[in-house]
Amino acid sequence: MHKLLLLGDEAIAQAGIDAGMSGIFAYPGTPSTEITEYVRASKEAKSKGITANWAANEKTAAEQALGMSYAGKRAMTCMKHVGLNVAADVFLNAAITGANGGLIFVVADDPSMHSSQNEQDSRVYGKFAMVPILEPSNQQEAYDMVHEGFDISERLQVPVMLRITTRLAHSRAGVVRKNERPQNQFKLPEDLRQFILLPAIARKRYQLLLDNQPKFQKLSEESEFNQFIPGDDHSMGIIACGLAFNYLMENYPDRKVPYPVVKVSQYPLPKQHIERLYNTCDKILVLEEGYPVVEEMLQGFLNHGKEIKGRLDGTLPRTGELNPNHVGKALGFPQPEIADIPALVARRPPSLCKGCPHADSFIGLNEALEEYGRGRVFSDIGCYTLSALPPYQSINTCVDMGASITMAKGAADAGMHPAVAVIGDSTFTHSGITGLLDAVNDKSNITVIILDNATTGMTGGQPSSAFEKIDDICKGIGVDESHIRVIKPLRKQHEENTRILKEELAYEGVSVIIARRECIVTLNKRMRQKFKDKQKSTT
Repeated sequence: MHKLLLLGDEAIAQAGIDAGMSGIFAYPGTPSTEITEYVRASKEAKSKGITANWAANEKTAAEQALGMSYAGKRAMTCMKHVGLNVAADVFLNAAITGANGGLIFVVADDPSMHSSQNEQDSRVYGKFAMVPILEPSNQQEAYDMVHEGFDISERLQVPVMLRITTRLAHSRAGVVRKNERPQNQFKLPEDLRQFILLPAIARKRYQLLLDNQPKFQKLSEESEFNQFIPGDDHSMGIIACGLAFNYLMENYPDRKVPYPVVKVSQYPLPKQHIERLYNTCDKILVLEEGYPVVEEMLQGFLNHGKEIKGRLDGTLPRTGELNPNHVGKALGFPQPEIADIPALVARRPPSLCKGCPHADSFIGLNEALEEYGRGRVFSDIGCYTLSALPPYQSINTCVDMGASITMAKGAADAGMHPAVAVIGDSTFTHSGITGLLDAVNDKSNITVIILDNATTGMTGGQPSSAFEKIDDICKGIGVDESHIRVIKPLRKQHEENTRILKEELAYEGVSVIIARRECIVTLNKRMRQKFKDKQKSTT
């Protein structure tokens, strides 16, 4: 098959298309967004009738993928690491229901928090769920592992996790495609009670999951993705997991590592390889992205006196991404001197785009809050989180998707007035609706500002599930219609908008202000496309 130059994300997407996937379901989140974007833009995927949908959140996406698996088709669901928190309920329970058609959970972790709130390691979730985990070391493996993951899922009737990290997701390499596989035919589960997790059934399904653990272990021991690579110098043995294997190899231009190495890219851990390494080497160095997951596991089953080095003992940094220099330092290589960054190329803090509607919303909010003082604005995750920075410095919290409304409610219930929640339109339908329902039911004294820019702006302008629905959702939940106010955040309407903000801040009860103006980036794209279409029609 021909070779393509692909991002890691794109390699996973193309592999899904080639491996007979019938559907991909996701909520956009960096660094996983490009997987679904690629499938949605693919003419090949369209010609094959592959469903490629953005969902309201990661939980609903994962449940749609599980439903497709129930019907016997191959399905993929994609999310970033914190998105797995949202989908954890279905992920952990899907391990017990099992799969019918192949089911892959692709989770993109973000060590160093390039665009995330934390550095959590999704392998912990995979171990918690007791499902096979695949962790590619390069783009070709990412592609190949999708094929293998679907096969494992169908052979053992279990969901499979494919764990990647930011550098793999967003770097390119040549990828050789495999032969295409047709999509599965519709097929119901042989056991029609398999997916009914009543306790009596769930107990049997859980026992089956436990009984399958030796099979998962055997697969790992025999996997082509796990390797024992001999070396002559047994003063140290190295375990390199996923992308960390590449970092190891970058320290040896001839790709000849003098120490024995166990490459780990499939879990459960290949114990036979690791025990062989431990028994023949004086000490062990563990290279892994994220948490010291493998290092901690080794302390459990290889704790027989030999030194095990890695993130826990400080040989490698405990936080942030690995890189070849970190690995080289752990191997004892002299470190290159890093020159000071000239002022000319000093880092520039992120900021709202020029012309962004959120800017006018926060200018108005700041003025409306002047008589109350600072510290009253609970925000959420989106472009508007940048209002924490100068010149606005408007918000006081950003914790997780949807937390703005629920935290504002808690603060209001504690006596704060006004308590303001700021949330984007896409985040509102992702995780904000239920919090607003709580506030309505409890008659809490909060003001919710929904910044409706008609898109999911922070991740590149994906469609918003809330588009043209927010007003009706708020009415349906029970917000008093007289306190659902719509403003257009423009500088020329500043005085009117500020007046409305002040009125609703003073109101004792649940009020919603919808600040509605299209994202300046998507507007520019739409106008450019309109101009191009007009030019085509006149030629």
